[in-house]
Amino acid sequence: MIRLDGVTRRFAGHAALANLDLEIERGEFIALLGPSGCGKTTALNCLAGLLPLSEGRIWLDDRRLDTLPPERRGFGMVFQNYALFPHLSVRSNIAFGLQMRRLPRAEVRTRTDEALRLVRLEEHAAKLPGQLSGGQQQRVAIARAIVVSPSLVLMDEPLSNLDAKLRLEMRTEIRRLHQRLGLTTVYVTHDQEEALSLADRLVVLRAGEVQQIGTPEELHDRPANAHVADFMGFRNLLRARAEHVAGDQVGISVEGVSFTGTAVGDIRPGDAVVAAVRPEHLVPGEEGLRCVVDVVEYQGREMAVEARTGDGLLLHLRTTARLAPEDPIAVTSKHILVYPAEGEG
Repeated sequence: MIRLDGVTRRFAGHAALANLDLEIERGEFIALLGPSGCGKTTALNCLAGLLPLSEGRIWLDDRRLDTLPPERRGFGMVFQNYALFPHLSVRSNIAFGLQMRRLPRAEVRTRTDEALRLVRLEEHAAKLPGQLSGGQQQRVAIARAIVVSPSLVLMDEPLSNLDAKLRLEMRTEIRRLHQRLGLTTVYVTHDQEEALSLADRLVVLRAGEVQQIGTPEELHDRPANAHVADFMGFRNLLRARAEHVAGDQVGISVEGVSFTGTAVGDIRPGDAVVAAVRPEHLVPGEEGLRCVVDVVEYQGREMAVEARTGDGLLLHLRTTARLAPEDPIAVTSKHILVYPAEGEG
C-alpha cells in the first residue's frame, strides 16, 4: 500500500497542494482529476520525488519514501511528451532503466522482449522514436516504465498529445496492460471521460484541495458539491431557492417553474441552492421552463442544443428531438441534484 499523509506543497507561500490524504492499494488504478492549476500534476511530482514536500509524508507499506530521491523510489513514469531518447532505438529506450540497474545482459534482453510483446511493438524494436507514430511512441514510453517492475506507475496526461482516435485506442491499451499486469497506477488527467473509463477510484482536486474521492459510479451519479458536478458533466447549474424540503426531496422554482430534486448536503426551506442537471436529463416537451433554441449541433444520434430562457438563462440539452435555431420549446427534468449555494463552483 502507498499512503499519502497530509501531503502539502507550497510555492511562494501559496498552497498548490494542501493536505492530501490518500491510500492506494496494490493493483489499484487512481485518477487525479481536475482543471489546469488544480494541483494534480503537483501531487504526481511530489509522489515521484520531483518536488519536495512542504508538509506531510509518503509511505510504501512501512517504508518512508518522501525522504528518498526519485531514483530510489522504484517508480515508473510516463510523461505527456514521451521523453524518449531520440538517438536510441525502441529496444534501447525500453532497456535503459534495466541497464542502469546493472542487471545481467540476458535478463535485460528477456525482460525487454517481454515488454515489447506486451505493447505489441516487436516489429519496431530496431526503429528510432522519430520513425514511429505518436501512439507507438507512447507505447514505448509505457513499456519503458513497466519493464523495471515498478511498485507504482505514474502517468502525467499521457494521451493529451494524441488525436481523438489514438486517444481511444491508447486508453484501451492502458486498461489492458493494467488488468493483465496488476500495476498500481496513478494517472493525471483533466478529461473526466478518460478518468471514468480507466480508474478504480477518482480524486477530484480544486485549487489544491480534494473535493471528492470515490468510484467512477459515485462521482458520476452523486458528485459531492456543485463544483464536482460541473466538472463531471452537469453543465446546467441553476441558481434557485429551496421552497420546501421533505426528506431528501427539495422543491425549487426556476423563473416561476417548479421542479423537484434530490438534496446533496444540508438544505432547509428558504436556502439559496444550486440545481445541477445533466444535458441529457433536460427533456423538451409541451410544459416546463420556456426557452428559445439558440444553437444546435448535430452529433450523430443526438443533437447538442443550447437554449435561452426569457431571463437569459443558458440551458444545455442533449436530445433526439429535431430542433432548429429560434424554435420555442419548454424543458422539464426529473433528475436534479440540489446543493447548498456555498457549494457552487
